[in-house]
Amino acid sequence: MKKIICLILLATFIGNLSAQQDNKAKEILDQVSQKNKSYHTIKALFTYSLDNAQEQIHETNKGQILLKGDKYSLQLMGVKTYFDGIIQYSFLEEAQEVTIRETDPEEEGSLNPATIFTLYETGFKYKYIKEQLVKGKKIHSIDLFPIDLDRSFSRIRLMIDQENMQILSLKSVGKDGNNITITVNKFTPNIPVKDSDFVFDTKANPDVEINDLR
Repeated sequence: MKKIICLILLATFIGNLSAQQDNKAKEILDQVSQKNKSYHTIKALFTYSLDNAQEQIHETNKGQILLKGDKYSLQLMGVKTYFDGIIQYSFLEEAQEVTIRETDPEEEGSLNPATIFTLYETGFKYKYIKEQLVKGKKIHSIDLFPIDLDRSFSRIRLMIDQENMQILSLKSVGKDGNNITITVNKFTPNIPVKDSDFVFDTKANPDVEINDLR
């Protein structure tokens, strides 16, 4: 599950960039960041696609994420992941098993999915690629390049709706040939949520096997 989360949040191709950031890309990304930070909560329905041409792999799955500050709940590929700001709960529905652990901010595998709409703010250089028309929408295309060249990906392509300055999709190109695309199908801000939405209730699920790694 940690790899899935990393793949949802990161991606793709290292090109020749100067040390100076692209001012147009920065201006657009700052607007997207400011808008997302103005929301108290975010709920997004998305499509997760994995493609590897060499291995002839194509997988598509639907997912859902709920965000409030650093807290999140994520549903994807039969796994429900909850994070209350300190503790992460990963519930495998088919196995009826939940793993509980504290996350380490320095561990790449524990990157917070709450950064899905702001991941470009740290650790990346960026470049404005082009303006294009997609399904009748004017789109900004921006590439992100990781500063740390040891990352498992080389570039992220962001597609941003010009009208509402929201991320429509991100596409990663992995160094291992795995290309990941996350497409936001529905974006709903400021919905009412409870803190309990970000915690797996073990008392309400007495038959679930608990692996407590804290």
